[in-house]
Amino acid sequence: MTATAPHFGPAPSTPATRRPLAAAALLAALVGMVFGLLLGGAGPASAHAALTGSDPQDGAVVATAPKEVTLTFSEQVALGDDSIRILDPNGKRADTAAAPRDLQSGSTVKYGVSLHTGLPDGTYTVAWQAVSADSHPVSGAFTFSVGAPSKTAVVLPTEEAGGGLVGTLYGIARYAAYAGFVLLAGGSAFVLACWQRGAGARPLQRLVVRGWMTLTVATLAMLLLRSPYTGSGKLADVFDLDGLKAVLGTKPGAALVSRLLLLGASALFIAVLFGTYPKREDEREKRDLTFGLAIGGTVIAAGIAGTWALAEHASTGIQPGIAMPVDVLHLLAVAAWLGGLTALLVALYRTPDMDAAAVRRFSGIALGSVIVLAATGIYQSWRQVGTWSALTGTGYGQLLLVKVGLVAVLIGIAWLSRRWTARLIAGGGDAESETEPGTGDGEKPRAEAAEETEAPDTSGTPAENPARAAQLARQQAAVATAEKKRIRDADPDRSGLRRSVLAEVGVAVVLLAVTTALTSTEPARTEEEARAATAVTAPAAQGPVSLKLPFDTGGANGKGTVRMEITPARTGANELHLWVDGAGGEAMDVPEVKVAFTLESKDIGPLPVVPTRLTEGHWTADGVQIPMAGDWKVAVTVRTSDIDQTTIDKNMKIG
Repeated sequence: MTATAPHFGPAPSTPATRRPLAAAALLAALVGMVFGLLLGGAGPASAHAALTGSDPQDGAVVATAPKEVTLTFSEQVALGDDSIRILDPNGKRADTAAAPRDLQSGSTVKYGVSLHTGLPDGTYTVAWQAVSADSHPVSGAFTFSVGAPSKTAVVLPTEEAGGGLVGTLYGIARYAAYAGFVLLAGGSAFVLACWQRGAGARPLQRLVVRGWMTLTVATLAMLLLRSPYTGSGKLADVFDLDGLKAVLGTKPGAALVSRLLLLGASALFIAVLFGTYPKREDEREKRDLTFGLAIGGTVIAAGIAGTWALAEHASTGIQPGIAMPVDVLHLLAVAAWLGGLTALLVALYRTPDMDAAAVRRFSGIALGSVIVLAATGIYQSWRQVGTWSALTGTGYGQLLLVKVGLVAVLIGIAWLSRRWTARLIAGGGDAESETEPGTGDGEKPRAEAAEETEAPDTSGTPAENPARAAQLARQQAAVATAEKKRIRDADPDRSGLRRSVLAEVGVAVVLLAVTTALTSTEPARTEEEARAATAVTAPAAQGPVSLKLPFDTGGANGKGTVRMEITPARTGANELHLWVDGAGGEAMDVPEVKVAFTLESKDIGPLPVVPTRLTEGHWTADGVQIPMAGDWKVAVTVRTSDIDQTTIDKNMKIG
């Protein structure tokens, strides 16, 4: 969704009682449009890649070692020579360490890795890491077994790709880049479109320059962190020149370099805006320069916004030709709204001569930004979510709901700001035109009154002592500024507007953080597609299957019954429970129980299972791997003494 503006123009002529109804109607219409489109459905779209299949499958037990392991992804991915690793039970490489083979056919994205010949039986681990088409790293791991499952010495990292300290730093840099762009573009737009006299105001100059510096430093940090972020995850690899060279050859690397070049052009723009522009006194020259700065600034801002659109979510999935310009418009509208709001806040707090006309002009720009944000936000939500289940059942959808909630809060605060804006405009709140009561019947300008405030006593006259004259001028200017600040702070309409705008900025900062998190979260559509693809290849769930096997070991107290239950009785991992009952039905404590599974039709097995004694007469085993569906023979060996034991078997349908 989108953010909203703090003000909606001058106070309307309709009665005040109709304003809340109009706001509620607008909000209801926007929310209805969003969720109506979310339910509309669309063709498949992807952003973060997901593993949708493999051969062998996760948890499978195969009779002989395969020659190759293949992985299937939901979308195009970038793989390096070491992106897919196969590790044997001892943690050694079982693959040939060659680059993954591209096995794509049509829309199927598949890669294969060759294995060494003569691999021993046991459990093998497949660890993979790739970079999605939207620039985000993804990773995962699974196991399969040859002959029978075994213990493995492989210890995989607990954190996903792009996590750890490097991932945290990269996320901070990403947020700082968005914030810097908002201040740079939005602050400049506020000066040019709303308050041109603000080009000479130091607080606004510092705001825009700090935005430029923040964006530049964040972009450099992302460029250096990119290699470890998508690769090793080690902070020391920031200084790996080979890794940096590899990054420069990728789409995200090219986007970051392009952003740095555009920031060089924006430095010249800032120099003209805050250097040459305030000095122009000729109205025609200033109008021409305003037009040139507006065109140049728009082109630079659109170019910087395009570096995000060309390398992230908008560049992949459905309708990228529409999604990328929509994403640029969305970012520009966010900058115009949030950056302008921050500039307005700075002007209200730090500049005594801020006029009401500037507030009114910003209200119009803010309203336009809201309209653009609503339209582009609806399209982006439809493209990345699409269904009710994805909205409520995925991390991306839940973050989007949080964002919608923050927007609703902003709308509420915005209507409070609108009241103060209307009062400020109605009162003619230009500080420069305000007067201060004087003596007698007349009034004099406040600045003039401030200059007449008593100054410290000095020796000599200004003509006789130039240094004293300069000191006196500085003191008089400081007194005048202090008086202006006192008058400004005493204005209740201006103070009320400052407080409401400050609240808006606070909520907007949180909103920007949620938006940044959304850009690094797997889109809801992709997550649901991966689930659907996995459900197609996974075996159907089945309930528990039970067996009763009477036994007689031939010794004293050697008769009884084994009750066995396996859950969920399908291919993959299962849970096994055994209960050993004596002849009278009571729990029978025996020294040892063993189980073996054999699929005679496929010449698989016997696959041994050694249950663990849980309590008297109750044995259990977790993670019992059944490689394929079929009519399996289950053999149970029961030992009742050092020399008395027997094996009984029975067939069981699994899968």
